[in-house]
Amino acid sequence: MSQQHSAVDPAPTSPLATAPRGDWWRDAVIYQVYPRSFADSNDDGMGDLEGIRSRLPYLRDLGVDAVWLSPFYASPQADAGYDVADYRAVDPMFGNLLDADALIRDARELGLRIIVDLVPNHSSDQYEWFRRAVADGPGSPLRDRYHFRPGKGENGELPPNDWESIFGGPAWTRVEDGEWYLHLFAPEQPDFNWEHPAVGDEFRSILRFWLDMGVDGFRIDVAHGLVKAAGLPDIGGSDQVKLLGNDVMPFFDQDGVHEIYRQWRTILDEYPGERIFVAEAWTPTVERTANYVRPDELHQAFNFQYLSTEWDAGELRTVIDRTLEAMRPVGAPSTWVLSNHDVTRHATRFANPPGLGTQIRTAGDRDLGLRRARAATLLMLALPGSAYIYQGEELGLPDVVDLADEVRQDPAYFRGAGQDGFRDGCRVPIPWTRTGSSYGFGGGGSWLPQPEGWGELSVEAQTGEPDSTLELYRTALAVRRTQPDLGAGDAVQWLRAPEGVLAFRRGEFVCVTNTSGESVTTPVHGRVLLTSGEITEADGEAKVPSDTTVWWTTA
Repeated sequence: MSQQHSAVDPAPTSPLATAPRGDWWRDAVIYQVYPRSFADSNDDGMGDLEGIRSRLPYLRDLGVDAVWLSPFYASPQADAGYDVADYRAVDPMFGNLLDADALIRDARELGLRIIVDLVPNHSSDQYEWFRRAVADGPGSPLRDRYHFRPGKGENGELPPNDWESIFGGPAWTRVEDGEWYLHLFAPEQPDFNWEHPAVGDEFRSILRFWLDMGVDGFRIDVAHGLVKAAGLPDIGGSDQVKLLGNDVMPFFDQDGVHEIYRQWRTILDEYPGERIFVAEAWTPTVERTANYVRPDELHQAFNFQYLSTEWDAGELRTVIDRTLEAMRPVGAPSTWVLSNHDVTRHATRFANPPGLGTQIRTAGDRDLGLRRARAATLLMLALPGSAYIYQGEELGLPDVVDLADEVRQDPAYFRGAGQDGFRDGCRVPIPWTRTGSSYGFGGGGSWLPQPEGWGELSVEAQTGEPDSTLELYRTALAVRRTQPDLGAGDAVQWLRAPEGVLAFRRGEFVCVTNTSGESVTTPVHGRVLLTSGEITEADGEAKVPSDTTVWWTTA
């Protein structure tokens, strides 16, 4: 989509626009740590809580407001910790509860908030409830806390319905006594039955446990999946995974989830310090996502529509407008995210035309991907609301696309269907130093192999280099804090711009992003605050190269 955009009046005053500045989460920059890949303190090749704790000053100096920790709970690790066996214990590979307590305390002293993952849709098959349910057999009261059903067919040999696992294959597994249980993900991750009151009681207790430990909030995994349609009806057809996030599904985004979150919100509001809930909610539209962040429910929801948008000015403008419009009536901040632990890093994703996946063919592709990633980051940080950064994106890390089959860990990879199973590429441990057996990650190698030359992208290599991606992030986050027109809000004023260019104003701040394949000329909008690439100015005009974002201020 390409056309010149004329200026429009900003949106009318809304609940968000008049919110007290004390609501830190409305404009927070939140950094996601994937614990096993961040820092290893005991040289076993696996990142841990003590390693994270040792690197907290780095995150403070980067300029983020909060740290979101992916799961570190006791787990058999069938799905990298998203199969929880004990929600009140730390897995020994990551440390113990004392380590968690020390991390939370140190973060608070450094001015950082800690958000932890919560996995309420399913447990591990090693969770006490499930183990007892299987052992006790049909008719056991504990089976009612999950979705156990008799099978179809003459001898119950067929699954109870046609639902497919997100990881591929049937969403049902049969136990020895003949009954089947539901698992929307791996067989080691049985789904809870949230119609049973004991499930709600348990999770309200888990919330209080971690709130009492001092965490500042929870990122809710599969927040859209807790409630299933009555009767567990068939879907019909095949390739159900392709419908996820694009169509109404009987196991996702059911209206009953909202009563659960209203109950949770009353618990959170009992605690001081403005603690928050963040929803991972894959919904067909951003308007459906807005239902999760109504005033008496959750605080934020990930913007997957933005994450999945191509590097195209027209498409980006459309999703930005729809997001701001959807969040405005419920008074919730918009959120913006480019990468996470489940998707191809945007430095790789933006390197290729649509449809080419993660394959980077040349050094030129890598340079193009990084240039676009830098421009996309400044665009994201200029938008109203809260932004999420995935560990290593501040270093411009690409996906590691050439991992050998024998070293891969992603469970979806081994199932041969559903998701592509290549999430390992964005989970390779990040580099801290130029040299060493794991480039500063730890003294015992790394659980996923790091590529040759990883050290040239390290924190050490980029620190103090004015043109490095790390210094771009540090500067951008510092500028964002000092500019009164950045951060919270719910509107942008679009400006006239050439084809392939986004230009908008927020008060005295102006952002211009050129997604086209060639340089463009735009008016100079005041004093340059920051650019993702080199621009030239003369006679009141600026020449902005392709795949470049510029921040100006008229102040």
